[in-house]
Amino acid sequence: MVTKEIKIKLFNACNEIVEQKINTFKNALQEAQEAANNETKSSAGDKHETGRAMAQLETEKLTAQLTESTKLAQVLNQVDTSIIHKTIHLGSLIKTNNATFFIAASLGKVSVNNNDIFVISTSSPIGKQLIGLKATDKFAFNERKYLIEAVV
Repeated sequence: MVTKEIKIKLFNACNEIVEQKINTFKNALQEAQEAANNETKSSAGDKHETGRAMAQLETEKLTAQLTESTKLAQVLNQVDTSIIHKTIHLGSLIKTNNATFFIAASLGKVSVNNNDIFVISTSSPIGKQLIGLKATDKFAFNERKYLIEAVV
């Protein structure tokens, strides 16, 4: 059963997940910067250049991950949980005969009230198929047939 209350709990869980990711990457970036600064102070010659290059690569990787997590937060900020959708849009909670989906940011499986819900983006392959559909519509994905039972 999908309800507005589950949708709100799920939305809050998604925000917590994204916030944790952002904080993790910010902390890791700070640690990487501190490590790079310490490497600069204590090294000399070729070892110094290798250490700096590795620190730079790590910083670039963490920056990309932080940017991606920030984009997820921006998408979640566009979701209005007070709207009950007739057709599937960003922010829709969809119950099908095979799975439950939440159209928001690409976060994968999130459990709420002992229900596994797949949090997907509008640009994911299944998200693209769902947009614009409504309850009682059917669709197929990966050779599996789905019947939309409810949209919240």
